[in-house]
Amino acid sequence: MSLISVVLPAKNEQGNIGLLIQEIHQSLYQDYSFEIVITDDGSDDRTVQEAIEMATDCGCSLQVLSHSHSCGQSTGVYSAVCHANGDWIITSDADGQNDPADYPKLIALAKTQTAEHFCIAGYRHQRLDTPWVRFQSRFANKVRQTLLADGVPDSGCGLKLFPKKTFMLLPYFDHMHRFLPALIKRLGGAIIICPVNHRDRSAGVSNYNVWNRLWVGIIDLVGVFWLRQRAKYPESVIVRFDSNDEKSANN
Repeated sequence: MSLISVVLPAKNEQGNIGLLIQEIHQSLYQDYSFEIVITDDGSDDRTVQEAIEMATDCGCSLQVLSHSHSCGQSTGVYSAVCHANGDWIITSDADGQNDPADYPKLIALAKTQTAEHFCIAGYRHQRLDTPWVRFQSRFANKVRQTLLADGVPDSGCGLKLFPKKTFMLLPYFDHMHRFLPALIKRLGGAIIICPVNHRDRSAGVSNYNVWNRLWVGIIDLVGVFWLRQRAKYPESVIVRFDSNDEKSANN
């Protein structure tokens, strides 16, 4: 099969990124051709050095793109996908909370797809977050489903697989990574849900909380709803006419 690009947007993930690269290598190297593409989103620790050292030890292909200052997760994903060489993209959180052992499950589901555009979306069915965080997530996902109807029960899960060509057709905006299934469905793409594992991070703290997600999430949700309502994809019939055929018929 074609090359798979594993995309990891990372900011200050020293202590996590090395182990994650080792796990990705162990999960994929025997059966798949793959590369790892990291966007270093303004880290001020040894994230990049740790990634390079581990990739060298494992002997796996690695690209590192560096932002001079933090631009956010969506821009990190966008930068990495634009530079990725693979036909299929796997996005995964760089903190290690997404389990690379689940990657082959996503790939197996992707192989069954006949649609040109699709998204295999991870679903953390046994989350390790606090009850308060799980309540926020349930509430947010219920609102999303009411407005977007993208069929995704866990919009916050960073583990997804989709074709690169599909991603490049999507409108880019900050926080778009939270709406990838809805945006792909807007193209007429298939959305497939895959239950995946959820783990605690090994080191560091999350760069996100409810307050830095809430208001931008509401604005983005309204924007994606607007895009979805205005999507029109007519069924087209193509008739090709070759003037040489007419000449042959007349002779």
